[in-house]
Amino acid sequence: MKLIIAATMATTLALTPLLAADNEPAKRLDAAAAVFSEIMATPDKGIPQELLENAHCIVIVPELKTAAFVLGGKFGKGYLSCRNTSGAGWSAPATVRIEGGSVGFQIGGSSTDLIMLVMSERGADKLLASKFTLGAEGSVAAGPVGRTATAQTDAQLHADILSWSRSQGLFAGVALEGATLRQDLDDNATLYGKKLENRDIVTKGVHAPQAAAKLMSLLNRYSAKKGTD
Repeated sequence: MKLIIAATMATTLALTPLLAADNEPAKRLDAAAAVFSEIMATPDKGIPQELLENAHCIVIVPELKTAAFVLGGKFGKGYLSCRNTSGAGWSAPATVRIEGGSVGFQIGGSSTDLIMLVMSERGADKLLASKFTLGAEGSVAAGPVGRTATAQTDAQLHADILSWSRSQGLFAGVALEGATLRQDLDDNATLYGKKLENRDIVTKGVHAPQAAAKLMSLLNRYSAKKGTD
């Protein structure tokens, strides 16, 4: 009997880290929803509504860790969602990892939240590849901040991707030249039960997991339909 109890306890202890790890993608979805909600709740200092309405896709990466910038390794995980092909609503979220590059003035912060808007079909197509390098395979520019997009420069108007970061309460546009985005098949498997490719999740009408309900609701609340350019 003691041996059975000991074996059961050992098995439970061995599985605990795995269960905790499996829960991370769901926790990260909640964090991504919180980041988006907080930024959109301050329109005078947030992402211009006009840009969100005309975006093809959005990428949200909560809590990038600065230590990884120095080491040059993997430094962030997050999610991307694109407009449904019907033109109404957003796709189920697919996972991304960001590696390399830098986020300019934010490198001194303890952690940084990152949001990117993909403003062109070309950028969206590149983003859905298994690996995508900002600047090399799609132009990227720091996004403007405020209620309207009237402050955009020529570079911003023609960029495939606009990006912003928030650190220690400061939210501003930031360029991410050289950063690499990859799909994370393991995290996709945790959320969807199998290793789906990001392109399949975004373009084939995959049903969003329950953990994504809050993020999907917010995306549809702020921009359910794509605007007109």
